[in-house]
Amino acid sequence: MKLYFSPGACSQSPHIVLRELGLPFELVKVNTKTHTYAEGANFYDVNAKGYVPVLELENGERLTEGPAIVQYLADQKPEAGLAGKAGTLERARVAEWLNFLTSEVHKPFGAFFSPDTPEDYKPIAMKKLRTRLDWIEKELKDRQFLTGDHFSVADAYLFVLSGWGAHVGLKLEDWPAIKAWRERVGQRPAVREALKAEGLAK
Repeated sequence: MKLYFSPGACSQSPHIVLRELGLPFELVKVNTKTHTYAEGANFYDVNAKGYVPVLELENGERLTEGPAIVQYLADQKPEAGLAGKAGTLERARVAEWLNFLTSEVHKPFGAFFSPDTPEDYKPIAMKKLRTRLDWIEKELKDRQFLTGDHFSVADAYLFVLSGWGAHVGLKLEDWPAIKAWRERVGQRPAVREALKAEGLAK
């Protein structure tokens, strides 16, 4: 498999999951500003949407959208328990978190990374982010991970999103449970390996 990624982008979530599962894969770095990869190849030929992540399978098929990719990966090694078994409430809870994170946390963060965002919209996006983080804080107060005592693909996603806070003026000290959770997740070998491979840690 090949994972098309950009350091620190949401593609870091499937990157972490691949390492958690111990699946063989190749990293292909994408320049999201020029939409190129390798030595100037057109990334739009890989994904017409123009963004990462993209998971290229052995048969040449490509899967896009982070939440879909991580669930697919988890199903390649279900015994690892990163997404729960199909048809169970545990699986639905993981999907519930993935949907919440992509629509309610990832989306407002995007306002700060897009050069087209009107300045008067940013305070609105910030208010929404803080409200959502307040809710996550309450959920994490009595849990080790988002769905309980077991790390899941949803935790990999939130780890990436929570790392963006420093870039937009959010301080995790305002959410001690999230901060403690992030430090805990950050110590996982797969997470540390992913950060190092993306050039974000030594």
